[in-house]
Amino acid sequence: MKKISTDKAPAAIGPYSQAIEAGGFLFASGQIPINPATGNVEAEGITAQAEQSMKNVGEILKAAGLTYDNVVKTTCYLAEIADFAAFNEVYAKYFTQNPARSCVAVKDLPKGVLCEVEVTAYREN
Repeated sequence: MKKISTDKAPAAIGPYSQAIEAGGFLFASGQIPINPATGNVEAEGITAQAEQSMKNVGEILKAAGLTYDNVVKTTCYLAEIADFAAFNEVYAKYFTQNPARSCVAVKDLPKGVLCEVEVTAYREN
């Protein structure tokens, strides 16, 4: 197993890694819309928060030498299911290969954010 870490995505805010690569797969921890430069949630509204979350995912993929096209599965968490359509508009710009996905509304997310995205990616040898 190999830990993947980058300062271009938010640092872990608990006892976990940004991502772990094992057996050709990358398992990335959920990314919330924290600006990695400041450590704060600055984006307001679902569209802006989804954009920042996707950018954070992209930086972790990049640190592992992967892209959004390597993603085989995503799990998306929304604070409000009413944000589903707006979230999908942002999501579709990044995940053009249409990986498998689960998307659920949850009671609360860390730091009171509106969305969180985690990915599993595959490295073809």
